[in-house]
Amino acid sequence: MKRDLKRIDHSHVISMSNSSDPYPPIESNFKLTRSCLEVFLRERFPVQIMTKSDLVVRDIDLLSKMRCTVSFTVTTLDKKLSSMLEPNAPPPDRRLKAMKKLSDAGIPVTSRLDPIIPGLNDSEIEQVVDAMAAHGAAHVTSSTFKPRADSWNRVKNVFPEVASKLHHLYFVEGKLHHNSWYLPKTFRITLLSRVKKACDKNSITFASCREGLKWLTTGASCDGTHLIPKTFE
Repeated sequence: MKRDLKRIDHSHVISMSNSSDPYPPIESNFKLTRSCLEVFLRERFPVQIMTKSDLVVRDIDLLSKMRCTVSFTVTTLDKKLSSMLEPNAPPPDRRLKAMKKLSDAGIPVTSRLDPIIPGLNDSEIEQVVDAMAAHGAAHVTSSTFKPRADSWNRVKNVFPEVASKLHHLYFVEGKLHHNSWYLPKTFRITLLSRVKKACDKNSITFASCREGLKWLTTGASCDGTHLIPKTFE
């Protein structure tokens, strides 16, 4: 049965995607995400894309006509570390170049510095934010690493020395919230205050999600969806 799209509330943002990247390598062949974007453009839905892939540049022709924003995750500028943290994802320099291309095309771009893992990428917080801003990001969302059993095991396997140092910080000094372990609050405030300060220096907005630190937020939304144009031109 054909749905009546006129009855759907078009004020809600379609998020692509909170659970998986909408631009996996196979998208270059199958173009399933592009097909979805064609539908959303035709039906005038607002869209947020969250990705680690520069393949999104392929769809500038559609995105430039949509009410949308694109968020790129950049956790480090170090190619070697990036390949260990995010295997199979494009290196950070390609993501930054993609950000610049979209921004230059008039598409609102945000970025995620997420997760911050002490001992791995916390030393380059300021450099990452500077790079994000220089390549068009108007807003940065950042959060600290909150391990669950599966993600903690992955960190232990790939970064055993770092995991050994973090164990006491998380599982003794930290706290369990639902199924995730949090760093001590004072430590989280210190890390995320550095992100905010770097954003302030670059005159871009900042927000942190799932941290309980709302007083650090300067953006109108946590995820940057406030940058989506309210109306079509």
